[in-house]
Amino acid sequence: MRKRLVAGLTGVLLLTALPVSAAAATGLALPAPTGPFAVGSVDLHLVDHARPDPWVAGKARELMVTVRYPARSGGGPRVPYQAPGAAAVLAAEDARQLGIAADRVRYTFPTHARAGVPAAGGRRPVVLYSPGAKYPRSVGTAQLEQLAGEGYLTVAIDHTHEPAAVEFPGGRVERQVLPTGPDAGRRLIATRVADTRLVLDALETLARGGNPDAEHRALPAGLAPDVSRIGMFGHSAGGFTTAETMVSDARVAAGADLDGSMAYSQSAREFGRAADEGLDQPFLLLSAGNHNAASDPSWQEFLAHQRGPVRTQHLPDGEHFSYTDYQVLLPRLGLAPAAIAPFVGTVDPDRSVTGQRATLGAFFDRYLEPDC
Repeated sequence: MRKRLVAGLTGVLLLTALPVSAAAATGLALPAPTGPFAVGSVDLHLVDHARPDPWVAGKARELMVTVRYPARSGGGPRVPYQAPGAAAVLAAEDARQLGIAADRVRYTFPTHARAGVPAAGGRRPVVLYSPGAKYPRSVGTAQLEQLAGEGYLTVAIDHTHEPAAVEFPGGRVERQVLPTGPDAGRRLIATRVADTRLVLDALETLARGGNPDAEHRALPAGLAPDVSRIGMFGHSAGGFTTAETMVSDARVAAGADLDGSMAYSQSAREFGRAADEGLDQPFLLLSAGNHNAASDPSWQEFLAHQRGPVRTQHLPDGEHFSYTDYQVLLPRLGLAPAAIAPFVGTVDPDRSVTGQRATLGAFFDRYLEPDC
């Protein structure tokens, strides 16, 4: 297990209109991963024929996931941040929320992962990622590329019909259809947990040498998850999803919640099972701004019942979206620092990302022990 120097760190929130600074926006880009491996990437289309889609009648539940993995160096084009059909819709939605022209937000910029490259070899521990409610799987890319470069096989999950758009093979784009009614929050989390269990099943198929992709598209050579070593983390509702998955599925051995409540209603003290029952597995709670264990009743309930190892850390000069790629993307759009502070805080973006990478990496290193 590798040793690291770990920097100190720590609802659903949509970006609202922000004033734009006079400075021209620079091109969008993410910080490069710093691990010893190159990073490969492949998308999988998963279909659960036994489960109807809860939001759209007459369809089986289907997901798109992105698998990133330690790869052999060289070859393969760099993968875009988002698939082009979905990128256009997601960029237009973010531009509208930000109050800027749509052509300023271009989410097809290249990431640091490459398509079609062989895996570096060996069975790799797995880390799943669930984004916040209404957000696409791409918003965790900076963290997932880092983990893949350090030896993990990572899987980012799109919870179909939550984001403004999810693109499937052939360019088909599924749009947002959200639950309504008094039980909407419970239905949303229950669907996310079932989605995650579908992904876990697909990983077991992959580990046996099968191909879980619905179209059976070619997989990178040497792609081999170690399903005996699985971790998970998520932002906001994705952190809640992580904890609720771990209550009912022992395949996830370690989890982290990035600034996400574990409550359906804080005021009514309607908490998730993880908060009410605790977990046997190790868990990490990262918070930012005015959200922390002292201010969140659901976290207090979780800490009172948690049986496994637990760690909390706080990023006081960050905010809720500091735990997403918006931490580095919003400043590159030329938005005034004071305007973006409510969303990503006043922390230096590079320091924030570096600290988070170190904390997440050290946590999963301790409990999943990747091969060096």
